[in-house]
Amino acid sequence: MELDRNAPRAEPTLPAAADSGHAPSASAPGAPLIEVVDFDFFYGTHQVLHGVNLHIPEKRITALIGPSGCGKTTLLRSLNRMNDLIEGAWHRGDIRIRGASIFDPHLDVIGLRKRIGMVFQKSNPFPKSIYENVVYSLRVAGVRNRARLDETVERSLRAAALWDEVKDRLHASALGLSGGQQQRLCIARAIANQPEILLMDEPCSALDPVATARIEELILELKKEFTIVIVTHNMQQAARVSDFTAFFYLGTLVEFDTTNNIFTSPKQKRTEDYVTGRFG
Repeated sequence: MELDRNAPRAEPTLPAAADSGHAPSASAPGAPLIEVVDFDFFYGTHQVLHGVNLHIPEKRITALIGPSGCGKTTLLRSLNRMNDLIEGAWHRGDIRIRGASIFDPHLDVIGLRKRIGMVFQKSNPFPKSIYENVVYSLRVAGVRNRARLDETVERSLRAAALWDEVKDRLHASALGLSGGQQQRLCIARAIANQPEILLMDEPCSALDPVATARIEELILELKKEFTIVIVTHNMQQAARVSDFTAFFYLGTLVEFDTTNNIFTSPKQKRTEDYVTGRFG
């Protein structure tokens, strides 16, 4: 039988999580959700990542650590293809989610980013109400059902440990919140679409110690529902919140292991020197 070459081709999608009573891979420590395979990354002729191979387990917190300029944020932004927006950026190798390449030329990148939420270094609430910040992505997707929007706002703000603080002023400007509250609002906005993966780029760097502690408590709660990848310069934070840690140096993945092993018995001397403060 001949194939109809003029027939429309369906856009591939990433495999969804198994819809069962439990997620088998989530209960198996180390089971990979994200696979980074022989990954090189370039800004023009400047190479910033060199042959990275990394398996990120599901429903765990993986911290990416290393000195400034070591490539950890570039890798984080590669996971949802945000680097596509940078002129002259290109890569070799692959990144797979549940075995499917995120670089498939027929993949819907918008759909990919719906499955991968992101929280940035500096809180960036929109100049809108608290309510409209949370439902922004749903509005863009054409959702108009008020009951669904209301449910999403409450669910997301509760998950971000912010509901009790703002439930009586949902239609007030988000810009009136404190810095820590704004960052938790950005987390609520990132999880409103119920993504599978949550990326965090230095989410506490601009916060005071009290607000940082609240965010860290929140991150530990969120791993029950999401696979979290966090970039941090704070060694104590990585030790407190992450299950696995990847240490990068000059664009190379030096070592990846459980966080306990990285901080108590690293295999590489460069890792030991970094986590003990000898350089960095």
